[in-house]
This record gives sequence, C-alpha cells and structure tokens, in this order.
Amino acid sequence: MIEKNPILLVGGGGHCASVIDVIESQGAYQIIGIVDKEEFKGQQLLGYNYIGEDKDLPDLISKFKNVVITLGMIKSNTLRVKLFNLTKSLGANFPVIKSPSAHVSRYSKISPGTVVMHHAIVNSHSKIGENCIINTKALIEHDCIIGNHCHMSTAATVNGSCTIGDNVMIGSNSVLLNGVKVISNTIIGAGGVVVKNVDVAGTLVGNPAKTL
Repeated sequence: MIEKNPILLVGGGGHCASVIDVIESQGAYQIIGIVDKEEFKGQQLLGYNYIGEDKDLPDLISKFKNVVITLGMIKSNTLRVKLFNLTKSLGANFPVIKSPSAHVSRYSKISPGTVVMHHAIVNSHSKIGENCIINTKALIEHDCIIGNHCHMSTAATVNGSCTIGDNVMIGSNSVLLNGVKVISNTIIGAGGVVVKNVDVAGTLVGNPAKTL
C-alpha cells in the first residue's frame, strides 16, 4: 500500500467538497481535516472532520505542511488571498491539485496552490499563477498567461494567447477571444464574451462584454 502525503484543507463549503472529490480521485494525499469557523468544529464534510479555526493554523501547519485553500471565489477573493498569504507565512507547502480527468499539457506550467478540476484543459505553453481555481470543464488554450488568485469558472473558455492579471474571475460559460488581455481585479460575468482588451478593472457582462 502506497503511503499518502497528509494535506490540510483551509476553508469549508461547496468548493471544499468539490476539491475533496478531486483529491480523492488524485490519490496522492490523505486529507487530515478542514479548518474553518469555530462554529463548524466537531462537524464533518464528506466524512472529514472540521478540526480547527484560523487561530489553530500555526500549530496545525507545524505538523502538516501540505495545504490547499478550499474556500471558493464568487464575488470576491479577498479572504481566499488572505488565507493563502497567512498559511504561506506559516511555512505551508502548496501542492498542485489536479484531477486525473483533467488534461494539463506537459508544456504548460501550473504554480503552487492551484487546483485543476475535473475535465478542465490547460494547453501547451500556458502559465497559471498561484492559488488559482481552474474549475470543471474550463478550457485554457495555448500560450495563455493567468495571474495569481484567479478563478476560471465552470466551462469558461480562454482562447489562445490571452493574458489575465491577478485576482480575476472569469464566469461560467464566458469566452475570451484570442489574444485578449484582462487587467487585474476584474470580474467577467457568466456568459460574457470578451472581444477586446479590458484595461479598466470592474465587472463586465454581456455579449460583447461591457462594464456594468
């Protein structure tokens, strides 16, 4: 029997449950437990215990170095980034979590702490930053650059040679045309079609996507 590396999940909820499924499918890590609010301590998610809250992180990370941030990103990633930086300062190690059903080109680069969910595709010469979510069925085409702390939502399509800054969310079923650049701290709403560069941070929706 192959011994699995222990890993700590930081942040509970629906996204955490999805990441648990990916980790179990990957088969490389043994989930130690989940860190969330004090009110959840003693409860379980998919059979895994909530074992502490933020104040317990120094002690937990001293014992279990591998960490994945399992808090999702919907309207803001402020707390997700805060937790990543906090656990990093405590000496955490952030493995890449990749579903066996995802295709990640061996010519691409995935940075620490990023999770690539079921049936996602990252094609050749693309670079994904730290602490990103490449969600179910998202497509990152060739030669894309995606910054840190981004969320490519379910079935989002980022066509070739796109450049995306930090803290960007691309909503479900959104499409970025080839070569588009999106500035940091931007949200593209679900179903948005980005046909030109986004040079001012904000929330864009529609086809073609326009700032709210």
